[in-house]
Amino acid sequence: MKWDRTNRSPIDVREREEMAPTGTSTSTEKGRRIVGTERATLAKDLVKRYTQGESIRALAASTGRSYGFVHRVLTESGVQLRQRGGARRRKKS
Repeated sequence: MKWDRTNRSPIDVREREEMAPTGTSTSTEKGRRIVGTERATLAKDLVKRYTQGESIRALAASTGRSYGFVHRVLTESGVQLRQRGGARRRKKS
C-alpha cells in the first residue's frame, strides 16, 4: 500500500495504475474537476450513450459522477432530455 496524497487515503499501487485518466467506462476520481478537452470528450461519450437509451442514473453510476453532474453535462451539450418514467399503464376496458 502507498499513501495517496490527492484524497489522503491509502491506495494500492495496482488500483492507481488501473484508473483511466479519461473515458466514461471507468470511474473518475471523486470530486476532481473535469474541464477542457477531457470534459468535451466525456460530454460527447455521455451524449452518445444517452441517445442510445442509457439512463442518466446508469451513466452517473458507470462514470462515478453524480446524477446532477451528468444531467448538467447533457443539458450543456444541447441534448433534449427524455420524459420521466416508463410506459403508462392503461385501464382495462
